[in-house]
Amino acid sequence: MAYSFDQFCQDAHDALKADPGRGGKETIRSKLEELLQNQDFVEETCGPQAEIGVHQLYRDPELDFVVLAHINDAARTSPPHDHGSSWAIYGQASEYTDMSEYERLDGGSGAGEARIEKLKTYRLTPGHAGLYDVGAIHAIDYPEGARFVRVTGTDLATVERLKFDADGGKAEVIQSVGAG
Repeated sequence: MAYSFDQFCQDAHDALKADPGRGGKETIRSKLEELLQNQDFVEETCGPQAEIGVHQLYRDPELDFVVLAHINDAARTSPPHDHGSSWAIYGQASEYTDMSEYERLDGGSGAGEARIEKLKTYRLTPGHAGLYDVGAIHAIDYPEGARFVRVTGTDLATVERLKFDADGGKAEVIQSVGAG
């Protein structure tokens, strides 16, 4: 029997309850990869018939983590950004996402002058997931039709985040758009 979405949500809850730190999040990342092997789940949630947009699939009533399906029709490249006091795990369902990770060099933590440097770029392919912990600066670049499942520590619409202008040397506060 294939690993189910309901089991994933329960396992994610149990992992964060046992270890709210990096270990619990790494367990969720691994379990998301397992879930993405369930072709019925991927087809139902992220298949060609899925409505374009960001859709909330689950929000944990106790721990507040959120599971979202990102159904993209157009290609997109984001600026380097963080998720503020939250974290995110991206699990690729179709196509790919090129992920770039950055380091902040100026020792700052808020908006204003900010120097960042790209550390690495790699590709998430279907069935693979990446963890971006609290404060991790990253950028995403995906083609038309890319679809992924993202787990966040909370609804990002409620979290102050930063986007970075590497050429201009500054960080700016942004507000995320949530999924209802």
